[in-house]
Amino acid sequence: MRTWPGAWWTLHVARHPVAERGSITFGATTIPYSIRRSRRRKKTIEITLDPSEGVLVSAPIKATCAEVARVVHRRAGWIVRKGTETILHARRKQFLSGESVPYLGRQVRIFIKPSLAKHSTVRFRHWSFDVSVPAGLEGEERREAIRRAFVRWYRRRAQERLESAVSRWSKAIGSGPRALLTRDQRQRWGSCAPDGTVRFNWRIVMAEPSLIDYVVAHELLHLRIRTHSRDYWDELGRVMPDYRVRRARLKETGASLSL
Repeated sequence: MRTWPGAWWTLHVARHPVAERGSITFGATTIPYSIRRSRRRKKTIEITLDPSEGVLVSAPIKATCAEVARVVHRRAGWIVRKGTETILHARRKQFLSGESVPYLGRQVRIFIKPSLAKHSTVRFRHWSFDVSVPAGLEGEERREAIRRAFVRWYRRRAQERLESAVSRWSKAIGSGPRALLTRDQRQRWGSCAPDGTVRFNWRIVMAEPSLIDYVVAHELLHLRIRTHSRDYWDELGRVMPDYRVRRARLKETGASLSL
């Protein structure tokens, strides 16, 4: 087992049917993290920094807690350098009535009520979210069920709004995608594949409409100009003269667009 000079670490893991949490100590810093397992992930263990969830570790189903902890420890220096105090000590949303979540650049309050239904549902009404959750769910299981319901809701709205934005901006830019997909891309807002498929992070629907337009225009232009060359930025400035303001705004607010 590898150790870092001048550092020591310990492992604490709390198991739950829905989530696992652990922590390591790196020097004088304690790094708590959450583990999310996926059957589709075969070998790699990936770490991301999320403003509301903190340090997230995506791992294969069969990865042991010790293996996960070793990877977190190997990346501990990077985590401490890149992670703000907010991320390292992030308070997860509990999805209780009175909390709020972002949508189209606004913080929208949620109201939760028990239901006899088998699944949690989310309804957007008059700039509030009405959430129904099965009455028998409690604790972490309840929280995760509500979070998944919000993810489903956001992904549907993201697909609708992105399709509309792509239709508008394709005409201005002169290029359109072969396919449009919404994905759970934590590291980027959008991407453009050589075959003409554009992929967008569903979380972009949490942002102001002008920022959604910026991300859409940015990726559609890549269908014509693959690199961030001078020609690329000049052309983006032609169709969106204030793109610099929008890009700066997205960098400023992007970290807060999360569940």
